[in-house]
Amino acid sequence: MTGLTADQVENFINDGFVKVEDAFSRDLAEVCRNELWADMGLSPDRREKWTEPVVRIGWKSSPPFVAATNTPRLHAAYDTLVGEGRWLVPQGLGTFPIRFPSQESAGDDGWHVDMSFGTGNPDFMEWRANVMSSGRALLMLFLFSDVGPDDAPTRIRKGSHATIARELLPHGKAGATLRQLSTGGYASTQECEVALATGAAGTVYLCHPFVVHAAQPHHGTDPRFMAHPPLVPSMEFDPKLAPSPVQVAIRKACGLTI
Repeated sequence: MTGLTADQVENFINDGFVKVEDAFSRDLAEVCRNELWADMGLSPDRREKWTEPVVRIGWKSSPPFVAATNTPRLHAAYDTLVGEGRWLVPQGLGTFPIRFPSQESAGDDGWHVDMSFGTGNPDFMEWRANVMSSGRALLMLFLFSDVGPDDAPTRIRKGSHATIARELLPHGKAGATLRQLSTGGYASTQECEVALATGAAGTVYLCHPFVVHAAQPHHGTDPRFMAHPPLVPSMEFDPKLAPSPVQVAIRKACGLTI
């Protein structure tokens, strides 16, 4: 199985994400949805029970979820973007913010970057990310249901990863906290074009770890099933190795020699 095309890699470097269609099968997506319905204690046939705008399910390590994140197409894409041998084979998927049609706000639709380390701190605003992207090789968006423009697709600020890389550079290995980025970094990406993470069940968006993204309310008819796990690196950036597209995007943004 080949990885991504040269154009897709270039788009990833410049835009901060790439859309991988048919990353896993629709049949597998349905199996996973059925397990998530059971976990929630809800049914696709009992709409009157859909009373919350979002229901969160944690880590899933049953065989269907492990299979979904480890297809040959995805492994080839991980190798292309992160580097062969530089990522850990996923042992499951999580978390799942399952969004239901609702006029009620879930209160979780702010623009942000997912933090990568320091998660032992009870104050999540003190969680951190650094310019080496320690602890996170990719942000991934797994679509387990068909997601159209009205179905609460994740919003992505194209090119925002470059701005965040420049924000993180002065903080070195210690990195910046979510609080620090919230007071400056996100505001400077507000002029970025917004893309919507839409697609058929089985689509995966592979995103640069620094991409700024946000949830939004669900104005469609059927729940949106999506997971947003990290791809975990197996090592820190190694200057002796050829830079991966994730690294190239950071170095390009910061004006460093590629």
